[in-house]
Amino acid sequence: MATVASCAELERLLEDDVPYGDLTTEALGIGAVDGVMRLSARAPMVLALAEDAAKIIELSGCCVDLCAASGSVLQQGAPILEACGPAAALLKSWKVAQTLIEIWSGVASETRAIVDAARAVAPNIPVACTRKNVPGTKRVAVAAVKAGGAVMHRLSETVLVFPEHRAFLGQQPLFQTVERLRRAAPEKKLVIEVKTADAALAAAVAGFDVIQAEKFSPAEVAALVKRVAVMAYTRERPIIAAAGGVNAANAAAYAEAGADILVTSSPYLAKPKDVQVRIATTDDKVSSLHAHCQVNSPPGDTSRLRA
Repeated sequence: MATVASCAELERLLEDDVPYGDLTTEALGIGAVDGVMRLSARAPMVLALAEDAAKIIELSGCCVDLCAASGSVLQQGAPILEACGPAAALLKSWKVAQTLIEIWSGVASETRAIVDAARAVAPNIPVACTRKNVPGTKRVAVAAVKAGGAVMHRLSETVLVFPEHRAFLGQQPLFQTVERLRRAAPEKKLVIEVKTADAALAAAVAGFDVIQAEKFSPAEVAALVKRVAVMAYTRERPIIAAAGGVNAANAAAYAEAGADILVTSSPYLAKPKDVQVRIATTDDKVSSLHAHCQVNSPPGDTSRLRA
């Protein structure tokens, strides 16, 4: 079971949440009682970070049965994972695991909504999510948007010229900027963000490979696509990326306008998906997992993905 975060990182999440253990569990004296826990989707969702959540529960001292992989589309009531172990371990890991799935499944679900809307019009159009996630969450954010069917837009290996870069170049012509970048990064595609159609055409003439149209309306994107199409007679026309304000409600319109790529940050603002958690003693028979773990799991294997 591959996780996004390392065991050390997941242990830090547990330490952050319950650095001194669960006082309520200790005060009640129930820590050694065997129990079972089941996490399920309270509403339809695209699942994300399930493997990391399962590992957190396992690190707490439980046996975990992962019922669905990240990227799965779950309907209401679908099981996510089941765990068995002492109450102290279940209650220690419960909230961290639940919250991790809820937050990042929200991101994955919103990503999938944008992808589905765009591909209903243009079946092969890629949706790229930006790096504007909460600082410190890059790896899990990347995993969540990938679970939703998107790709990452720009990481540190991409050459993307923003107006903020050009502010330090004085009056340097765009073609000289392109020449400079080609020498410094000869194997990279060159991307530039523009805010007007005229700036887009100037960048296309200068030789940029990708024109990122920032906050263009779908109609403006359609007009830009038509204007750069004539460049195909002299060389391959630049790719047009629609960016700024792209979401599930307008993704189809941008795809229909002829954008080659949709660039979005909106999934990072998605509402978390609700995960239902049920915990009981093994005597309550909420789940058959306790017997399953004892009988079917090979020695040393405390976590598996159900076929």
